[in-house]
Order: sequence, then C-alpha cells, then structure tokens
Amino acid sequence: MEQAEITFEQAIARLEEIVQALDGGQLPLNESLLLYEEGVKLARLCAAQLTEAKGRLETLVKKPDGSLGLEPLNE
Repeated sequence: MEQAEITFEQAIARLEEIVQALDGGQLPLNESLLLYEEGVKLARLCAAQLTEAKGRLETLVKKPDGSLGLEPLNE
C-alpha cells in the first residue's frame, strides 16, 4: 500500500504493529532497521495529517473578528 493512499487510522494501526514487533527484540538487525524506517515515515505522515486537520478546524471556527469560537458545521 502506498503511503500516500493510507488513512490515518491505517497508519496508526501499522505503527502499533511495528512497535510490537520491535519491542519483541527477536528481529534481525536489518529487519529492525527497515521497520524503524517505515515507522518514522508513518509517524511523519500521521503528524502531517493531524496538522492539516487542525488547520481545517481552525479555519472552520475562525470568526470574522479573528477570534476562535465553536460554531456548528453547516453541511
């Protein structure tokens, strides 16, 4: 699965799998390094998705005077 196509939830689930595998301590060094690299990429992807979501939410609740407030979303 391409990382550009992966959802936040899928990335978190995969990160949990990677952490469990690495915590076991039974993997060869090379495989551990590959999993670690994958985990770093997934963590960055999650961070970017969270930053984007935060920006979208702030845009949605920003009032005309620049203050932030809670407003119902109109769909």
